[in-house]
Formats: sequence, C-alpha cells, structure tokens
Amino acid sequence: MPTKKPRAGHKNPLLVPGVHRFGRSTMYHKRGMFIKRNLKTVQKTTAKKPVFVEKPLGGAQNGQKRLVQVKKSKRYHPTAVGKIRRIVQRPSVIKRNRLRGTLKPGTVLILLAGRHAGKRVILLRQLESGLLLVTGPFKLNGIPLRRVNQQYVIATSTRLDLSKVKVPENLNDTYFRRDKKALRKQRQQQEGEIFASVKGGYTLSETRKKDQGEVDKQILSLVKSNPEKKLLLRYLSASFSLRSGQYPHRMKF
Repeated sequence: MPTKKPRAGHKNPLLVPGVHRFGRSTMYHKRGMFIKRNLKTVQKTTAKKPVFVEKPLGGAQNGQKRLVQVKKSKRYHPTAVGKIRRIVQRPSVIKRNRLRGTLKPGTVLILLAGRHAGKRVILLRQLESGLLLVTGPFKLNGIPLRRVNQQYVIATSTRLDLSKVKVPENLNDTYFRRDKKALRKQRQQQEGEIFASVKGGYTLSETRKKDQGEVDKQILSLVKSNPEKKLLLRYLSASFSLRSGQYPHRMKF
C-alpha cells in the first residue's frame, strides 16, 4: 500500500498510514495554539445591573426609604417540570380468558377447590367473564349449575358429545349474581332479631330449579345412551382421591 508523503514543512510526519509521530497534546504546544486562544478570549467587563433600587417613602415613621426589587419574583411556581399530560380514563374492557386446549364442551373435569373439591363435573361452555359453566349433573353427584375458574380444574380424557344438548341462553354471568339488596335486608333482620329464631341461608328460585332440571335431563339421557353407561355413571358419581403409591405427575387423566 503506497504511503502518503509528508508535506514540506509539516511538523508531524506520518510513521505509518494513520499513525503520526506526535500526539494531539504535543502538537497543541508545538504550534502555540494556547497563545492564539488566549488572545481571542478577551474578558469583557460589563457593568452588573442592580438587583434592588432605593425608593423614597413619605411619612415620618416609614423610614424615608425602602429597597425594592427591580425584577419581581414569580407569584406562581409550577409543581411539575415539563409538559403536564392529562390522564384520560377509559372504560375498562373485560378480557376474555384464553381456554386451555384440553378444555372443550363435554369434557369431564375434576374440581380442585371449593366445597365440591375432588368431584367430577361436565363442562358446558365458557362464559363472557372467562369462567367455565359446569354441572354434575345434580342427580348424580349433587353439583348444580355453577361457575368455575379454569385454574382450579383438571381436564380428563373422558368427553361427551354435547352437540344435541341445548344449554339455555339465559345461563350467563348475570344469572348467577345474587341480589345484594335482598341479602342486606336479610342480614338486617338477623341483626334486629338476635334472640328470635330466623331462618337464614340461600333459597333456590323456581327458574334455577327449572333450568337445572332441563339440563340434567338432557345430560342423563346422553350418559344412558352411552355403550359404557354403567362405568360412566359410577365414574361421574365417584369422587377423585389419591391412594398410596399414586403420583399425580405420572397419572394420565
């Protein structure tokens, strides 16, 4: 590679392409750059403006004079630095939970929490809130129509074909909500009648009983039409439990 020839009178020749003999600080002192810089920077003497001005005052008891600021200080000081962004509250949107691949309508599930823990239920569908609509059915294992979170269930390989089963459309999230006003009245009555015998507890409505009967009738007819109906009836009515020597991570549900 041809080397670059140094110019005539050049004070910093090239040793190899890209590398000079002297460094930057050495050349700064050799060329006398500091002298030129000092000549350019001439200190400008500017008279400082006064901050306070003396003003005369009238009246014998006012001190005859007072110091007043030339430039008055700000009355308002912003609490935040920079632009203040206005926060717009948007209505919260309920996100539908994504179902696991094993959770499909007709799948037999094992409940892991709640008062019916260990019992088997049949998955009907997923509601708008993301909760699962399940049933026992009630005549087999005593589990009514209820909502369950998918985190508290184990999906089994047993599945029923629910294509012919018609689940009522009114079985939604509002259907399972309890009337808060009625519950509050009931509590007030119980507090007022401490020594009286008040019959408390939740009472089923007629619509709930009717819907439960319709769904149970369809599912039971589907179970009885199965070729292994005896085994299936025993399987749904029995509760799940682990025995000695059984490990859940090795089991196939």
